[in-house]
Amino acid sequence: MNTEEKIRKQLAENPVLLYMKGTPEEPKCGFSRNAVNALAELGATYSYINVLESPFIREKLPSVSDWPTFPQLFIKGELVGGSDVVCEMAADGSLKSMLDQVGEPA
Repeated sequence: MNTEEKIRKQLAENPVLLYMKGTPEEPKCGFSRNAVNALAELGATYSYINVLESPFIREKLPSVSDWPTFPQLFIKGELVGGSDVVCEMAADGSLKSMLDQVGEPA
């Protein structure tokens, strides 16, 4: 399985997935911290990939998603955006609506 196939498999298997620097408990950059905080405030259930521990994914994901920076939030396999977009959507309520459509995993 090549890196792009691995990314597509991760997106298919995780309804809400955050590619970030670090972990939710210990973000390694302010932008990842902001995205994690926005998701936490909404009580979101999500998976994450630490791109600092996955250099091939860190290198390939921007060409797959057409988004150059991290973090990157995906819902149902579709890119939502980076930190600024996630925070804006959390503030205006549109992110909660998207997350509500996903529902809780069984």
